[in-house]
Amino acid sequence: ARSLDKLYNFADCSGLHLIFALNALRRNPNNSWNSSNALSLLKYSASKKYNISWELGNEPNNYRTLIGRSVNGSQLGKDYTQLRSLLQLIRTYSRAHLYGPNIGRPRKNVIAFLEGFMKVAGGTVDAVTWQHYYIDGRVAKVTDFLKTRLLDTLSDQIRKIQKVVNTYTPGKKIWLEGVGMTSAGGMNNLSDSYAAGFLWLNTLGLLASQGIDVVVRHSFLDHGHNHLVDQNFNPLPDYWLSLLYKRLIGPKVLAIHVAGLQRKPRPGRVIRDKLRIYAHCTSYHNHNYVRGSITLYIINLHRSRKKIKLAGTLRDKIVHQYLLQPYGKDGLHSKSVQLNGQPLAMVDDGTLPELKPRPLRAGRTLVIPPLTMSFYVVKNVNALACRYR
Repeated sequence: ARSLDKLYNFADCSGLHLIFALNALRRNPNNSWNSSNALSLLKYSASKKYNISWELGNEPNNYRTLIGRSVNGSQLGKDYTQLRSLLQLIRTYSRAHLYGPNIGRPRKNVIAFLEGFMKVAGGTVDAVTWQHYYIDGRVAKVTDFLKTRLLDTLSDQIRKIQKVVNTYTPGKKIWLEGVGMTSAGGMNNLSDSYAAGFLWLNTLGLLASQGIDVVVRHSFLDHGHNHLVDQNFNPLPDYWLSLLYKRLIGPKVLAIHVAGLQRKPRPGRVIRDKLRIYAHCTSYHNHNYVRGSITLYIINLHRSRKKIKLAGTLRDKIVHQYLLQPYGKDGLHSKSVQLNGQPLAMVDDGTLPELKPRPLRAGRTLVIPPLTMSFYVVKNVNALACRYR
């Protein structure tokens, strides 16, 4: 109970919503879920009027490895149905959201697990969840984060999950509910470095373009080396990247055409774009920009700078540049970043620095330095798609 109090209070004062994963490993002799402990916790949190959403378990396809006892998809589906019934018995949670099954990477056996789950409990959950890790954390090296083949692995996974979900519950929301750059808790000086940001920003762009509208990051603090802040609560590079994303990027995704990138593949050759460009309406919550503005975010994996000219109605607009580069002598291994040449650091324990853009005059060519991530707000475009929510 004390742990839940601390966790809920942290989420509540941060303006976050808590999703709590109940323990699915408590099993009866017939392998059904033993819900007695969960019921105690539900009653306790209801007595405190905690506003919580729920899940049951984590990566259930790995239970055999963890505890030598496996649970198949249809059994977990029955367990979720049982949990939904428990929630409906408690007035505080009768309409609470329920998410799952939070499976691991969708390989063949995991897809079979998901199919079994969806048959039994597809209608019980509010969103279907899965987890993705790009790299085996024990073998990662900094150049792995620059491989376009690696960046593209997520796309195939999204298609696999969507195919199963749409077979059983068409239109059901899908969330990526666990994402880390590396498994096995990540690696020091790699998954908490500037280089890991290429995978993180590409994940956000790719998922948004595929209609996945919620991404849950592993983790905020203290677990392995995939976290967003260090042991002293100093923000790491992915924290600053996430903060800029939240400040500048709205939920509405825009189609984008880049002349010169849309090449025709030659037979037997896959095009692996090292320059990745995504576009959204600028966040409505950002009062520095009027509605109708758009934001581009660009990943340049080339070891040379690239130049981009904005065309059409974008050509004669003022652009605000937010260019993130590593700070210090460690290069891609750096745990500090600079924004438009200025190092980013907390002002004090409770104050973020001002994230100042660099204004570029209308019509100017965008120069994208090598191995960087950047955001460009094109001001006052008055884009029809972005004027209304």
